[in-house]
Amino acid sequence: MLYYFRKYPLSISIILLVIYLSFFRPPKIDVADDIPNLDKIAHFCMYFGLSGMLWWEFLRSHKNNHPMRHAWIGACLLPILFSGAIELLQEYCTAYRGGDWMDFVANATGALCAALVGYYILKPKMLKKKITD
Repeated sequence: MLYYFRKYPLSISIILLVIYLSFFRPPKIDVADDIPNLDKIAHFCMYFGLSGMLWWEFLRSHKNNHPMRHAWIGACLLPILFSGAIELLQEYCTAYRGGDWMDFVANATGALCAALVGYYILKPKMLKKKITD
């Protein structure tokens, strides 16, 4: 377990922040009514940030030729499954939050977009940097 805290400290911090943001009682703000789908944008950004950080820390920590399927599973699939579990817990375990399929879609879209950025942009840049070092 200590291995993950050393290899993925920022990702674990973001996971804890996402858990907190998913279960605290949000204040009512008027601007949320003025901007349509503001909560979906927030969901997209949370999971884009989470998955993106997982990709970055995976690529940084595993400079040897670690199988990329591990990154796809750990930095894309697991955040999507995690978001589904969060939505179910919000629906069935809280009285003040509700699970929403569109929140899940926004979460999954954020994680998938971060995975594409991680694989097609971040990975080549980090490999190029590793070659020049």
